[in-house]
Amino acid sequence: MTVRVERDEASGVAVVALDREHRHNAIDLATAAELIETWREFRHAEDVRAVVLTGAGTAAFCTGIDRGVTVAQPTSPYSVDDPLLSIGPKANDLWKPVVAAVNGMACGGAFYLLGESEFIISSSTATYFDPHTTYGMVSAYEAVYMAQRMPFGEVARMSLMGTAERLSARRAYEIGLVSELAAPEELLPAALRAAQTLAGYPTEAVQGTVRALWSAKQAALQQALAQAPALITLGNLPPERQAELFAGRRRAPDPRVR
Repeated sequence: MTVRVERDEASGVAVVALDREHRHNAIDLATAAELIETWREFRHAEDVRAVVLTGAGTAAFCTGIDRGVTVAQPTSPYSVDDPLLSIGPKANDLWKPVVAAVNGMACGGAFYLLGESEFIISSSTATYFDPHTTYGMVSAYEAVYMAQRMPFGEVARMSLMGTAERLSARRAYEIGLVSELAAPEELLPAALRAAQTLAGYPTEAVQGTVRALWSAKQAALQQALAQAPALITLGNLPPERQAELFAGRRRAPDPRVR
């Protein structure tokens, strides 16, 4: 199992933790399948009324898709088989509130999960960045999800600057991506406090409010996501060239944190 789930029936809160600390909680196909199963099961679980989503350890919340994952892609520029497209709660029709507790690095494919969480509580030592352009890949789905949560100039800079820069937790809080900062040891307690409050309210009202909030942005989000497959097919370097760039990452200078 690469997704650890802990339920507290008394409070109605479940903690979902990506549990691949040795891989910076990168998502492989097994993890993707476990996330999908977890969200869909929660739809029917009356003892789960709110969720905290986090990553094991302190080095990373999630670093996106595991580079070892290989997926055969269609030849059409209008189709992309992206194993991360269905890993979020909203993609699985779960409208119970999800509070993300971010520790360490959150980058690339982590934004599929953060993009479908209600709000983010961040460790003060966390950083946020999008490595796609550095490795010859189009940031399409990730950029679209973050454009729903960040000022345009900020998400444009993060998406385009690749691994050269990282967004500090403080800056993420200042621009509204993060709703609360916590010391690393206080991160999970802070997220649990918020989730326990939500779980204590009538669940029909909470879920209805979550659904109403998402209806305000869903049309624009779906329209933007529909453009992603063609943009990825047109803009991505061949996989072998991406691998060369990725292999050379350790020779790059340390990123600037702003």
